[in-house]
Parts: sequence; C-alpha cells; structure tokens
Amino acid sequence: MKLLSEDIKNKVLVSMVNLIKANYTTILEANKKDIDAFNKKDQAMYDRLILNEKKIDGMIQAIEEVHVQQDPVGKVIESKTLDSGLEIINKTAPFGTIMIIYESRPDVTVEATVLAFKANNKILLKGGKEAIHSNKAIVALWHKALAENNLSTEYIKLLTMNREETQEFLKNPTEPLDLIVPRGGERLIKFVKDHAKCAVLVSGRGNNFLYVDTETDWHQVIKVILNAKTHKISACNALDKILVNRNIENFEGKLKDLNTVLKSNGVSVLVDKTSHKVLTEEKLIEDDAVWYEEFLEMKCLVGTVDSVEQAIQQINTYSGGHSATIMTTNKTTAQQFMEQVDCAAVYHNASTRFTDGGQLGAGAELAISTDKLHHRGPLGLKELVTNKYYVYGDGHIRV
Repeated sequence: MKLLSEDIKNKVLVSMVNLIKANYTTILEANKKDIDAFNKKDQAMYDRLILNEKKIDGMIQAIEEVHVQQDPVGKVIESKTLDSGLEIINKTAPFGTIMIIYESRPDVTVEATVLAFKANNKILLKGGKEAIHSNKAIVALWHKALAENNLSTEYIKLLTMNREETQEFLKNPTEPLDLIVPRGGERLIKFVKDHAKCAVLVSGRGNNFLYVDTETDWHQVIKVILNAKTHKISACNALDKILVNRNIENFEGKLKDLNTVLKSNGVSVLVDKTSHKVLTEEKLIEDDAVWYEEFLEMKCLVGTVDSVEQAIQQINTYSGGHSATIMTTNKTTAQQFMEQVDCAAVYHNASTRFTDGGQLGAGAELAISTDKLHHRGPLGLKELVTNKYYVYGDGHIRV
C-alpha cells in the first residue's frame, strides 16, 4: 500500500472533524434508528450503542488527539553498519489491512479508523447489525473526508456481512488481510480464531479483580471499589471480583460494611463459602465457573483469601488477563502483586477504570489487547505498525 505523507493524513483528519461538527444531527438521527430497533434488556450493550452530543464530542477529541501525534510510520528502531559494510536499518511499517470486528459501539467506528488510517493501514469495519445506521452515517463522513483530499474511499470500508458471510470471508478473504482484532466476548474471539487465516490480536474479556490486603486504608478501598464497579458497567475495565484477606483487622465488620455499600449503590452481591459465613443473606455461588465470568452488569462477587499469594494464584487462574488492582499501604506487598499477576495492566491503590488509551496517556485506542504478541494493553497509534528491515549493500554476497 502506498505510503501517504503525514501532511495528507492530517488533512483528512481535519476534514473529518469539520464534517462531524457539521453533522451532529445526522449522526444522532441515524443512532436513534438503531436505538428504536434495539432490545433494551441488554443494558450493557445498550449503553455502548447509544450516542449523544457528549459521545460525539469524544469522537472529535479522539481524532484531534491522533492528529497531533507523530506519524508512527518509517521511524528508525535500530540502525547499524556491519564490519562488512552492510548497512542495516530496522524501521516501523504499516500492517497493511486491518479488520476489526466489534459490537454495538459506533464510536469505535471513529476511534479505530483514525488510528488505522494515520498508521497508513486500510481498515475493514465489521460492526454489529444493532449499530448499522450509526456506522453507515459515520463511514459516509469518512468517505467524504477522503474524497475532499483526493484519496480513495477504499482506505475505509464498512462490511455488512451476516455471520455465515463473515465466516466465509475469514476463511477465504476476497482481499489481502493482515490483522484481525475481535473486540468482544469469548464467543466472538473463538469464532474469529477458529476461522481466520491471518494474525489475530485479541481484545479479550475483562473479568477484573481487586484484592484487599491486610494493610490498607479502608476509606480508600471503598472509594476505589465503587468507582471500578459502578462508574461504567458496560466497559471491559469494570470490576467484577473482590478478594478480601480474612486476616485484615475487623474482617467481619469490614466485609459487612463493603456489602452494605455495594448494595446501597445498586450492586447485587455473590459470595464464596467463606464470605457466606459472614454475609449469610447473600447468594452463595454454586458453580466455580462464575469466577471466569465477565458480568457487565451491576453485580459483583466477593470472595476471601488467606494471603497475597493466594490472591495472585486466584487472579491468574480466573481473570481475563485485562486488569487487576491491589489495595494496600505496604509497597513491598504491592510490588509482589504487580510483578506476579499476569494481566495487561496492574494497579496499586487505583481503579481498574483507568485501563483506557486516553487515561493511560496513549490517546485514542483501537482496543485493549490481552494478547502478549505483539502488544499488550491499549492499542494506540504507535502499536498499529509492524517493522521492516532495510538492508543496503554494494554487491555483498554471503560466504
């Protein structure tokens, strides 16, 4: 794919900002068609689907953040000249064509596209049918922005295939496909991995944990838990599981206090066997499979552990590898937890809600990767490139 100059790419982004500002009403009207057709019983998906002026302002902000970031393509990673005179330069390079498969969130149609485009990739957008009108309206604006700058609309393509057609496309793509990012639940990820023939970068389930140590500021614990659990239940960085060390001072009193605070804020509580001895009125989990679940609702599981080592083991067994927090005033214990927990983001005395490109200083994000290759965490602009070796010789041969 032809490398575009940073100047022309930025001009497209400026055009898109102006087009969005001029088309608030068009976007909201398209989104209303999706909302009217949607079954609102799925609260998490509904929260992700609905657009308002604040969310559209967020789309504009995402584009503006990427606009001011340096072009990630063609940057020298390493340069050296061997004794033979062979010159070797390793540079960043575009992936080529990136496909993102996602549900509900029309704002992804802006954020994923702006990142892929500025990193000089073509992007195929496979949004869910529940957001079809919103996505079509947004992609139409992207196409206008490209056309205003004499570029082909092929850089950005909205796919409207059903499940069977998507499966066939993954098996036998009708165009070169270099990377797929499935952004959704376990079923979507499995579907893509089962059928794709190219690299897949997983934006996996959340199922995030928070561990309460014996040495902690209880007021701070409650504040962080409430933010992580209730701030936005539809986000993959929301809290699902709380582990309390039963050697904490006034264990029973603190467990009851936590339960009262959660329930008074509309959170239903599940408990393990040890916690149930104290919180006798709460629902006892009947199947350990619930430890694997990402709730995406006002529900939380409160469990008990005997040590930080047990907490680490439990998190590494059940979590989605997304985010985990330790609440402690002991820095040594915090470091042990953060080094040994196997998640993309680990926190000390902070909410899991910060696992977000903008919040972590990376700007807009295409997704939160829970894979270890080639990147883990927020997929920002700098992460949407691969690399290429440029080797310069003068008739060199290997002997």
